[in-house]
Amino acid sequence: MTDSANSGTSAGSGAPIAAIAAALRQHRQRSGLSMGDLAARAGVAKSTLSQLESGSANPSVETLWSLATALCVPFSALVDPPAPAVRVLRAGEGPTLAAESSHFRATLLAASTPGVSFDVYRITAEPGAPRNSEPHATGSVEHVVLATGRALAGILEDPVELAPGDYVAYPADLPHTFRALEPGTSAVMVSQYR
Repeated sequence: MTDSANSGTSAGSGAPIAAIAAALRQHRQRSGLSMGDLAARAGVAKSTLSQLESGSANPSVETLWSLATALCVPFSALVDPPAPAVRVLRAGEGPTLAAESSHFRATLLAASTPGVSFDVYRITAEPGAPRNSEPHATGSVEHVVLATGRALAGILEDPVELAPGDYVAYPADLPHTFRALEPGTSAVMVSQYR
């Protein structure tokens, strides 16, 4: 994993950089961690964390996952401000983050709230390098419903091929992957936390 925070391969234009900066500071301070402690736990450079907390850098999805895991918070806690009771997101809206080494983008559609432990994402991906993910918090499960295209999804050692309408659930506390097999592949993913 890298700790890249450059704008060329990181958060898309829909990523709420100011909200991410504020959430990182809030969760780090709430956990009683110094910037150096959090950077070491997450495996990112302290300078990268400083830039992210000041809102002067765009984080990659890998960096944010590492920070969320180190803070023991859902990924969505770092990218999504509190939502109103009724929320509508039109196609192309919502905080979107891109992977560093694959044509994979995740748009957060719904985030965990107190008493609810799941996030909902719209995934778009293109053939090429897979989006391999490190294990998330213990007990995490991901649910994927493929909407268009074809993909391999699931635990890294034994992913399942999906066609439109297919569903797979797998333990996300193990290394896992999502790889588009056709152009225009899209899915809905629910990340469930314990």
